Amino acid sequence: MPLSASKHIALINAVLTTLLFSIVYIILFLSFFTFKPLPLLVFIPLIFVFAYFISNLLFDQYIKEKLKVIYKTIGLLKPENAPPLLKKRKTDELEIVNSVVLKWSEEKKKEIEELKELAAYRREFLGNISHELKTPIFNIQGYVLTLLDGGLDDKLVNEKFLQKTEKSINRMIALVEELEEIAKLESGELVLKEEVFNLHDLTREVIDFMEMKAANHNTIIVLHSSMNRSMKARADKKRIRQVIINLIDNAIKYGNQKGGVIRISCYNFHDNYLVEVQDNGIGIPEENIHRVFERFYRTELSRSRDTGGSGLGLAIVKHIIEAHRQTISVRSKEGEGTTFSFTLKMA
Repeated sequence: MPLSASKHIALINAVLTTLLFSIVYIILFLSFFTFKPLPLLVFIPLIFVFAYFISNLLFDQYIKEKLKVIYKTIGLLKPENAPPLLKKRKTDELEIVNSVVLKWSEEKKKEIEELKELAAYRREFLGNISHELKTPIFNIQGYVLTLLDGGLDDKLVNEKFLQKTEKSINRMIALVEELEEIAKLESGELVLKEEVFNLHDLTREVIDFMEMKAANHNTIIVLHSSMNRSMKARADKKRIRQVIINLIDNAIKYGNQKGGVIRISCYNFHDNYLVEVQDNGIGIPEENIHRVFERFYRTELSRSRDTGGSGLGLAIVKHIIEAHRQTISVRSKEGEGTTFSFTLKMA
């Protein structure tokens, strides 16, 4: 077993002390007395053992005092708090400290990288939200200035511009409400009201609600036969309704405008249902799929702001599903369509 740092130093110190004593003893006895080797042979082991234990004790205490400062600096109060596996593998305290410091350094590097990513995300988020708010604000400003410049006296003009102003205001209100909802979901403030409901009936209700909007975009919504009337789920019905609405709305916006088909299906998946919302639209580039649930994220071409909406719909969907301790995923092929899948607990 290798010696620890303090024992190694103590051993060297004991050897040197014993050697020095032997030299002094020989010189003194040769100078003043008749040399007798027996006392020297008796005292050498005693001096060696005494010097070794005293040196080891002092150096061990000295090293531990110095190491305490290092452990406190990296967040460990005592050397005993080092990882157990590390202590089993290594008996030298300096080796343990070296390994712990290296691990601490790697953790800090990882934290720094995460902070950099968060900072970049925050900058992107602030840029997106400022753009989303700036557009309706500038629209409102333009409408008001037009009315003040004489449009107020023209009944046709003022009514038209007031309606446009109301539309921009409603867009701002919807944006703020969705941001507030995401904040509540992330902080856990939003309490889910779980109940048992018929998944087929809820989906049919949402389809009827979204049918007009789909028709305006030359799109039809099909409920697949895999979703039968006996399927009952346990979840917050209001929130799941919002999830299905947001997914269908997303499929309408980015679907095939020359003949879109949105297919909703449901399958038994162990103790859960697997619900899928599929479209035959433009799809999502593979390099952008992992970002579709980010707030305000849109791809450069397919998800431009011209399609309307706040850019928060999919982020809200993800938070709602995760609040139910379920999962959501997306698969897509550019030019062929996109499928969103999420799970729900069976009742």
